[in-house]
Amino acid sequence: MTLVQMQPRPESAAPVHGTVADTMDAAGPQVCDDMTIEVALSVMASARTEHLLVCDNDGLCTGLVTQAQLTAIRGSSVYTDRVQLRSILENHRPFTSPVTTMAEAKLAMRHRRLGALPVVDEQGRALGVLALAH
Repeated sequence: MTLVQMQPRPESAAPVHGTVADTMDAAGPQVCDDMTIEVALSVMASARTEHLLVCDNDGLCTGLVTQAQLTAIRGSSVYTDRVQLRSILENHRPFTSPVTTMAEAKLAMRHRRLGALPVVDEQGRALGVLALAH
């Protein structure tokens, strides 16, 4: 997969009445869910990003992992260097559609305390990432 560096977009640039498609960043780095945490952290460092989209072997988005999340897991007592991303993804990680309004997306992200949210098409393929400025 091609790695693309993502540039954060200031929250003031996000139109409140527009849709997620108007505001989302390009999909950026996408990795397979069989990747280990160590390799994922290395990819993040190389791409200078704080999150990665995770896809299964069919190319469907299964979630998003953050640098903070991976670092916390790596520091836990149960961590081994063989832990794969698929084993740490939540079963019902939230996604959003490109046609969701920004007001709805912002409300959902704040309610769930998410800094970034994968944007997927009807088939579940990653289109981009919606990231709120902190």
